[in-house]
Amino acid sequence: MRRTFSTIAFFLVAGNLFAQHKSLLQYVDPYVGTAPSTTLSAAKHGGGTELQANTIPEVCVPFGMTQWVPQTQRLETKCIPPYIYKDNKISGFRGTHWLSGSCVPDYGSFTIMPITGKLRTATAETTATFSHSDELARPDYYRVSFTDNHLKTEITATARCAIMQFTAGADDSLYLLVSPNSDKGKAHVFVNRDKNEISGYNPAYRIYTGSGKPAGFSGYFVVRFEKRPLNGGTFAGAEHSPADSIADKKDIGAYVGFKVKKGEVVRIKIGTSFTGIAEARKNLDAEIADWSFERVRQQAAAIWEKTLHKIEIADPSEKNKHIFYTALFHSMLMPRLYNDVDGSYPQFSHQYQNAKLSAGKNYYDDFSMWDIYRAELPLLEILEPKVVSNFVHSLIQKGQQAGWMPIFPAWNSYTSAMIGDHAAPFIASAYLRGIKDYDAKEAYRLLRQNAFDVAPQADYLAGKGRRALNTYLKYGYIPLEDGVKDAPHRAEQVSRTLEYAYDDYALAKLAQALGHQEDYTQLLSRSKNYKNVFDASTGLVRGKHADGSWVTPFDPDKKISYITEGTARQYTFYVPQDVAGLTQLMGGKDKLENALDSIFIKDEYWHGNEPGHQTPYMYNFTNHPWKTQQVVARVREEEYTDGPGGLSGNDDSGQMSAWYVFSALGFYPVDPVSDDYQLGTPLFKKAVINLDNGKKFTINVFKNTPSAIYIRSANLNGVSHKLNTISYKDLIKGGVMNIYLSEKHK
Repeated sequence: MRRTFSTIAFFLVAGNLFAQHKSLLQYVDPYVGTAPSTTLSAAKHGGGTELQANTIPEVCVPFGMTQWVPQTQRLETKCIPPYIYKDNKISGFRGTHWLSGSCVPDYGSFTIMPITGKLRTATAETTATFSHSDELARPDYYRVSFTDNHLKTEITATARCAIMQFTAGADDSLYLLVSPNSDKGKAHVFVNRDKNEISGYNPAYRIYTGSGKPAGFSGYFVVRFEKRPLNGGTFAGAEHSPADSIADKKDIGAYVGFKVKKGEVVRIKIGTSFTGIAEARKNLDAEIADWSFERVRQQAAAIWEKTLHKIEIADPSEKNKHIFYTALFHSMLMPRLYNDVDGSYPQFSHQYQNAKLSAGKNYYDDFSMWDIYRAELPLLEILEPKVVSNFVHSLIQKGQQAGWMPIFPAWNSYTSAMIGDHAAPFIASAYLRGIKDYDAKEAYRLLRQNAFDVAPQADYLAGKGRRALNTYLKYGYIPLEDGVKDAPHRAEQVSRTLEYAYDDYALAKLAQALGHQEDYTQLLSRSKNYKNVFDASTGLVRGKHADGSWVTPFDPDKKISYITEGTARQYTFYVPQDVAGLTQLMGGKDKLENALDSIFIKDEYWHGNEPGHQTPYMYNFTNHPWKTQQVVARVREEEYTDGPGGLSGNDDSGQMSAWYVFSALGFYPVDPVSDDYQLGTPLFKKAVINLDNGKKFTINVFKNTPSAIYIRSANLNGVSHKLNTISYKDLIKGGVMNIYLSEKHK
């Protein structure tokens, strides 16, 4: 009887909590991640650029082509985002292609800076002081007022375009400076007085493999003015002239000037494209046909509200809502839309050759694949399956156009960045979940080529094919003698072996589903290659020589060259495809538990490095799964908060944030290819996942005390649920899961 009463009370409270907050945008804080991490594991294990989450307060729509951000850092410099919270000077408002949360450079960007008074074009003379108290950032809208002249700037956006408005703080002259941000001095900018526009382009250049070479496309832009300027021209540094065109010099740009009255509003519209100025103009005409700033803002807000409402939570903690919806926002930014409204896009790894999509398709790039296959893409498989289908289609197009499935496609180029071959688990996961609107046979052909064929030397040097595949196939692991020199991340032999073993497992599952039995058998055998770098004498993975001997000396808690961005202890648990096999190698469930205890007791868990993200959930494979619930609750509390330093290192295109979204809901894809998610401990009183098929999956949580975190019992659709997992099939059908939490574990 008591439970019945409390259940009724729960639903009344949860219903009221939902009703009180119809808008979810209010909970998104784009400043989170714009300052160095303040979390505990980042303080010990992070350092340098790894202390930065590298998110920015961007105005955009989900997965948009171009984002819009106040610029406090000039140029397109690796690991330096356009905006850093500690700065107090703005040098413009940038149309950016920054990979959210990354440690890479921006590309194809440009900046618009409003100044008052006399015309000045030297960088040192055009920055403006601001205060965070005079600034407002939301996904759909940004506003700031400069301290010195009270000029107010406002920004809102569509997928490829933006509209800005500048409100004068006094009667004055207003100049708008438009600068392509080319670090190489190779940009071009034009003043078109007849069209009332400034247009231009900033060529993109490759990074990692092929670094510094042309990427084969540019960031094109068209800036259109509502009010006809009184004058205009171009500049290079401090020198300016009335000329209508300038190119291939340092610090170039174009300007227009207006006379304004106090309170007068000057509006501009901006179109962008990766295929040409004419296409940027077409995008602008299609997406922002009039001059209504408010209409565009309402449209952007509506898109974000629809996106955020895909998960509705009820919880008395306002802080929890801010952290959760900010994380969901960060999970919905990458990969990036690349095609124009008419379907035109730059061909992958080509030099200024465009292609055109069939109707209904979109083309995406900037796949931070080493990071996002773990949780961000699996989250989108639940929330945005149609977008995921376009992601897979885009990857197939890349392979067809340039010959090989890319490892880490960004800048619309091969990069061979990081390690692994994680298009395989992503595509396998999507296909096995029934997301199949693409040519699966062609996807398999390209993935199989990566797994079985060593790329010819010229292709290999261009970034095609798996790194060190020849030695991996020869030895069943990558020996230390193979330095993996033709890769942005050299060495890292043990980590590569572990991740290739998982990729082989993923491809095996796809081969099985498509009827390739021989491939399935061979790949499944290769998925056990992790055993070849496991040292039974230490119970940990370890560097291994070609003759089979182990590297010495061996310190499992020291960062070392054969491990990617971490330690041997941290990477040992990266065997999501065969935890049972790893458990057997360690000597049983108790030994696995002891090994997991060692990483948390020794404070060696580093949440800022993605391969460890599944580690807290691996207690589910021991005799004490309550420890997963304990550790997940602790990581949520210690590694995420609602301030600018509230992310534990690089957000990496939303992977860090997606971990939180899953873990707050109460489950996580330890093995993203499998049908199962591992249960953790849910944070909220109620969460409703609004599925793309129109169904809802509801998670209700009942606690015997406010601090309860341990699962006492659960039921799924009224049936007792004793498993430590929940399946994708059960989730996608919709239903209700009730979870009862206790303050004490079983």
